[in-house]
Formats: sequence, C-alpha cells, structure tokens
Amino acid sequence: MEDVKMVDFFKNAILAGIGLVSLTREKAEEFAKELISRGELSENEKAKFIKDVMEQTEKSKTELEKKIEKSIENALSKLNIPSRKEFEELKKKVEELSQTSAKKEE
Repeated sequence: MEDVKMVDFFKNAILAGIGLVSLTREKAEEFAKELISRGELSENEKAKFIKDVMEQTEKSKTELEKKIEKSIENALSKLNIPSRKEFEELKKKVEELSQTSAKKEE
C-alpha cells in the first residue's frame, strides 16, 4: 500500500511541476491584461504583477524540485539503493584501493 501512495505522490508532483513550468511570461501577461480589463489591476501595476507572478512561479518550482528530490532519496533509501553521491564515494574508494594495490604489486 505504501508503494501506491509513493506512486500517487510522484504522479501528482510531476503534474504540479508541469503546471508551474507551463506558466510562461506570455500567460502571465495574458492574465494581467484580463485583470486590467476587469478593473482589478491598473496598467501601472502590470509590470510588477508579472514580475511577482514569475518570481513566485520560480520559487514554487524550486520548492517542488526539492520536495521531489527528498522523496526520491527517501524511496531509494527504503529500497536500499545507494544515492548517486554514495555511489560516487564508493567508486572513488575503489579507485584509491586499486591504485594502492597496484603500487604494492610493483
């Protein structure tokens, strides 16, 4: 049952990420124009509104990426699969031991 929850989480996270990425500057400008036409935003506030929306989108995207990364790390840990960092550390140790062994044989 835990695996089903994990799959659902990743699916939802990816869909949310796609939604954030698809919010382009062009879409923010279209939305700003709509707000101006409805009288909810002035023309003078348009640039700041777009800037704020794009900054918030980037912040949300970064936060989502961190959450996904952490969840993947947790899932890999539960499955007892080494992370890239752990793999690279092990690879480095093996290379060092191989070099030490080769020197001893000379």
